[in-house]
Amino acid sequence: MDTQAIREKKNIALTSVLAAVLLTVMKLVVGLMTNSLGILSEAAHSGLDLLAALITFFAVSVSDKPPDEDHQYGHGKMENVSALFETILLLVTCGWIIWEAVQRLVTRSSHVEANVWSYAVVAVAIVIDYSRSRALSRVAKKHHSQALEADALHFSSDIWSSLTVLAGLVCVSLGYSSIDSVAALAVALLVLFVSYRLGRRTIDALMDRVPEGLTQNVGESIKAVNGVEELRLMRVRASGARVFVDVIVGLSRTLPFERAHQVMDDIEKAIHVVQPGADVTVHAEPMKGQGETILDNVRMIVMDKGLGAPHNLEVHQSDGKYFIDFDVEYSKDKTFVDAHALAEEIEAQIRREIASVGKITIHLEESLSDPDELVQATEEEKELCREIEKLVLRDTRIRECTDITVLKHAPHLHVTLTCRLDNSKTVAEVHQIITQVESQLYQNFQQVRRFTIHAEPI
Repeated sequence: MDTQAIREKKNIALTSVLAAVLLTVMKLVVGLMTNSLGILSEAAHSGLDLLAALITFFAVSVSDKPPDEDHQYGHGKMENVSALFETILLLVTCGWIIWEAVQRLVTRSSHVEANVWSYAVVAVAIVIDYSRSRALSRVAKKHHSQALEADALHFSSDIWSSLTVLAGLVCVSLGYSSIDSVAALAVALLVLFVSYRLGRRTIDALMDRVPEGLTQNVGESIKAVNGVEELRLMRVRASGARVFVDVIVGLSRTLPFERAHQVMDDIEKAIHVVQPGADVTVHAEPMKGQGETILDNVRMIVMDKGLGAPHNLEVHQSDGKYFIDFDVEYSKDKTFVDAHALAEEIEAQIRREIASVGKITIHLEESLSDPDELVQATEEEKELCREIEKLVLRDTRIRECTDITVLKHAPHLHVTLTCRLDNSKTVAEVHQIITQVESQLYQNFQQVRRFTIHAEPI
C-alpha cells in the first residue's frame, strides 16, 4: 500500500480516537450530574469506543507493515484481531448496562434529572458520531480496511443508541423516570446486535472465510481468459485489506513457454479487475487441449519420452484410418535393441491415445552431436561439394544448387544446401522433388550421415 493511503488510514483512526475522548468525558460528566443511567451507559459505551478506537489505530499502524521473515503474508490479520477485541469489549459493556438497568427497575432507587446539559450532550454525540462513522466508512471502502469498517459500524450504532437515550430523557422530563432504565436496556440490546454482526464478521475473517460471491466472480474471470483450458484449483483468503488468490490452471501442452507465461499474466490482470490489489499466485499444468491435432498429439508423445520433436511427420487418412510416418532421433549411446524397444513403446502409446490408427512407421536416427562438436569442413570437401551439386542439378526441375556446407564430426558428415525451384511450383510439388533428391543423395554419398535441403523460389 502506498504511503499516502497509509497516512490517510492513520489520520482517520487518530481523529476517531480524539472524538471518542471528547464524547466519553462529556457523557461521563453530564451522566454524573443528572444521574441518568441512559447517559452513563452511553459514557461507558463511549469509553469502550475510545478503547476500540485506540485498538483500531494500533491495528491500522501494524497491518500496513510489509511482510517479513516471520509474517510472510504480511500483518493484515491484526485488523481482524482488533475487531475481535472490539466485540469482546462491547459484550462486557452490554452485560454491565443490563445488570444496572434491571437493578434500577426492580428497586426503583434511581433519580434522573433531565436538564439542558443532558439534552446537549446527547445532541452533540449524535452529530459527532454521524460525521465520524461516515468518514470512517468512506476511508474503509476506499482502502478495503476491515478494522476501519468495523470501527465505522461500531460508531454508527452510537447514533441509534443516543437517539434511544434522547427518547428516554424526554420521557423522564414528562414524569416517567423508569423509562431511562428501559432506554438503557434498549441501548444494550442494540449494542448486542451490533456485537453479534461484528463478531461474526471477525470470526469469519480469522477463519479465512471467503467474502460472499468473490470465489464465483474470480473463477468466472479466470475461465474467460483466452488460453485457459481448465480451472483445476482456486483458493482465496483475506488478510486485513489484502486478498490472496492461489490458482492452478490447465493450459494446452503445445503452448510455447512465452505464450503460456502470457496467459498466466492475463489471469493475474483478470483477477485484479475483480479484486484490485490481490496477491495472485498462478501455477500452470500442461494438459491435452481441446484444439489439439493428431500431429500435436504425436509430437507430445515423442517428446514426453525425453526425445526431440519428430521430423518429417506426416499423417494420412484412408478408409477411416490414420497412417502415421515420422523420423525420430535417439541417443547415440543406445543399442539397436534399445532403440527398437523405444519405438515400440511410442507406437503403443500412439495407438492408445489416438483412435482408428492403421499403420505407424517410425524411422529411428542417431541424434546429432552437440553443435560445438561439429567442425567446418567445406574447404576440405570441395570435391564432395562439386559431386553433390552435379547430382542435384541432374534433376531438371531444380534450377540452382547453392550454399553447400559440410560439417564434420568424425567419422560422419552433415551437409546442408539450398535448392532453387520455379515460382510456379506448389508446396506439395516442392516437397516431392526435395524428397526424391534426398533419396538420391543418400544412395550416392553414404559417408554423409545427414542431408538438410532448404528450398527457395528462383
